[in-house]
Amino acid sequence: MRAVIQRVSRASVAISGDTVAAIGGGMLLLLGVQPDDTPDDVAWLAAKIARLRIFDDADGVMNRSVMDACGDVIVVSQFTLMASYKKGNRPSYIRAAAPDVAVPLYEAFVAQLQQEIGRPVQTGRFGADMQVSLVNDGPVTICMDTKNKE
Repeated sequence: MRAVIQRVSRASVAISGDTVAAIGGGMLLLLGVQPDDTPDDVAWLAAKIARLRIFDDADGVMNRSVMDACGDVIVVSQFTLMASYKKGNRPSYIRAAAPDVAVPLYEAFVAQLQQEIGRPVQTGRFGADMQVSLVNDGPVTICMDTKNKE
């Protein structure tokens, strides 16, 4: 699994002009799923993101998690995170999981993240053409990959 984590002062997701998710301060997560991802990847990534200290404390130091900051979260599925651009100029998405594999893992990730942070997590709609709007706060953007746990 790959995630792009963005600290935001606000974010929203619209589908066909209708807003389906909107938050104030918190995180916008873009999530890509690979065919060989497992429930262990879901558990590791959700726990890591829930505890990621990217929110400022009283001294202006990034020392608080989204839970500590009482921030909201939106998770958006994004198969293009799995793009291979090694050959030519047209990305290949062969490393992205098919929906029959990706949807259950995406849903499990959302459920696990909700459990980790102890509050609801908003989502886009898997496979939909979504318009994602955000104001990146900082900017703070972090990429995580369960196959490369740095």
